[in-house]
Amino acid sequence: MEVLLIRHARPEVAVGICYGSLDLALTTPVTPDPARVVAGLALPHRIVTSPALRARDTAAQLIACMPDLPAADIEPRLREMDFGTWEGQPWAEIPRDALDLWAADLMGACPHGGETPAQVMARVAEWADALDAGSGARLWVVTHAGPMRMLAAHWLGITLAQTLHWSLGFGATCKFTLGDGAPRLGWWNRVTG
Repeated sequence: MEVLLIRHARPEVAVGICYGSLDLALTTPVTPDPARVVAGLALPHRIVTSPALRARDTAAQLIACMPDLPAADIEPRLREMDFGTWEGQPWAEIPRDALDLWAADLMGACPHGGETPAQVMARVAEWADALDAGSGARLWVVTHAGPMRMLAAHWLGITLAQTLHWSLGFGATCKFTLGDGAPRLGWWNRVTG
């Protein structure tokens, strides 16, 4: 099975704002250009998207620019982390001690009252483990930076912390091959737009 992870396009939100579970529209014009994101990609057998508006709208934009793409299925387990009381707040205004607490226990701390990364990782991994990896299908997954890093960590057998420095721009694609031996990373952060 080939799984192409696609980060949603740029949402309409100021730079530096925490927006994990906020439901945000895409910027107009959409950036990067959806036609450039899918340029040269093989057509999928199936498209799955996070329920967030920015992911659903990105999937709709991708579908609109390529004939014969299937409709996208919504998968709630692919949503971004809920940052609780930090949602909509500038990162620079979140108390330093709360950020330090979170950094000291990346997977388990929850100073914002939302989800822990461990909770998000569990639901994302549950979705990944339910895939029919031996099917030979090609799947496009429109989601967020957090779940993309978590899927990479899960499939590659590394920690989430090891993926945090990996660049991942809006519209970036990451290709994984599952099913024939250990999961393999084809590319990370292919951005054409």
